[in-house]
Order: sequence, then C-alpha cells, then structure tokens
Amino acid sequence: MYKQILYEVENPTATIKLNRPDRLNAWTDRMADEVRHAVAQAESDENVVVIVITGEGRGFCAGADLKGLSDISTGSATRSETDADLAADPGDPEMDEGFRATYTYLMSVRKPIIAAINGPCAGMAVPIALSTDIRFASDKAVFTTAFARRGLIAEWGINWLLPRIVGTAHALDLIMSGRKIDAAEAERMGLVNKVIPHDELMKHVYDYAREMAENCSPASMQVMKRQVYEGLLEPLSESHAKAISQMFASFKRADFAEGVQSFLKRRRPRFKRVKE
Repeated sequence: MYKQILYEVENPTATIKLNRPDRLNAWTDRMADEVRHAVAQAESDENVVVIVITGEGRGFCAGADLKGLSDISTGSATRSETDADLAADPGDPEMDEGFRATYTYLMSVRKPIIAAINGPCAGMAVPIALSTDIRFASDKAVFTTAFARRGLIAEWGINWLLPRIVGTAHALDLIMSGRKIDAAEAERMGLVNKVIPHDELMKHVYDYAREMAENCSPASMQVMKRQVYEGLLEPLSESHAKAISQMFASFKRADFAEGVQSFLKRRRPRFKRVKE
C-alpha cells in the first residue's frame, strides 16, 4: 500500500520513515496521505505506545517536492487524487479544529509522537516536525524555514507553533530570514529537545520510547498531551479547574492503583495499553 514511506511496528514503537531518499524525502500529496494513514494505524494498535517519524537516507525532509512548487508557481498545479485505501482520520475528534488541520492533526493523536530528525529539515517539514510532541536531532541536522526566500509566507501553522516553542524573537528570525541553522543552534533555541551524535540517534530515540512504555501510563500520557495543547488556548483559571477535575477522575482508574503499588513494591508498573 505504501509507496513513499516505510512503516514498521516493533513493540512498543511504530516507526514511520519518509522514503524518497533520492529527493531528500521531499514531501508530496501521496506522502502526506500515507503518513496520515500510518499514523491512524499506529494510533489504533495496542502494541504501539510511541510513534516515531524519521527519514530514510541522509535527510529528514527537504520540504515540498520541487516539481510541485514549480507547478504552483506557474499555475498548473493539481492535487493528486487520494487513494481510497489511504483514507484515514487519526486523532481525537473532540479537540479544537486547529489541532485537527492538515498537519497539526499530529497534535491531536492520542499517543506520543517523536520526530527523529536525522538530516536536513526544510520548508514545510519544519511545521510538520513542530507538530510532533518531542524532537531529537542528529548533530548533522540542519533547519531552514525557507518560505521568505521563495516569496511565500509562514505556512502550515508555523506562525502559531514556532513562537510558542522558541519565543517570538527566535521565531521571527527564523521565518523572516529563512537562514539555515545547525542542530546545536536549534537545541539552544529550544527548537529540538536534544541533539544526539548522528550514529546514535535512532538508538537514543528507541531507548527513550521504551523507557516511556515501561514506566508511564499510556492513558495518563494521552490525557497529558491533550491537557498541554488545549491549555495553549485556555485561560489559566479554566485550565486549572479542568486539571483538578481530571486529577480526581484519574484516582478512579486502575492505572493509579497500579502506579502506587508498583512504587511501593519497587517493581515496574504493568499499565494497560490503549488503542486510542
């Protein structure tokens, strides 16, 4: 079914690998549909606790495919038809529609999503990566928004995402200059959580995912993810009141009892996996 991505599940992780290495994994409509479908598969799979998105070869994603950009610039672009077999609607339908948009839907997915940025991340790949929950980068990674240098604007929600992640000054620097930054500068800004030596990146990501799966309640992480993103749209009073209500609800779940007992007995918790 998949022509432009690779998809693999190895408990507790699903890996979605962008797979156009000869084009630095440049993004296409087909790739977008395949990633969306694979995310839905992972979200509904009880074996999956954490979803990882990365790139095949030496790049994460070079942004939009150049042919597509050229067609748009000449007015000849048409969206390729979606394969009916790839129709999918991942994510929590009760979340605000802003978290359910073209690529920000990743923020509504009910499982943690990690971007393993293994090389160049450019153009529209940046807001896609920013829509994941945690970002680890290879020390060989480079980043550029590039939009201003193509006569474009801040696309795909990056104008909302980037200031909340790195602050207004850094965000305006990156989107207005379109300059390239290396992984070290990205880490200093907070654009990525951590920079890892290139050959150790995937091991670090999978070790991190395994640690989460072995020690953290999937149901708790699901609620926490929604709390954080919805909190960005809420006043403190509303967010605080909601958190209190959710806390009392968590007292009644089996995961709370298991978490306490595992701590008292000094053993790993045995939390129930979730589909979605």
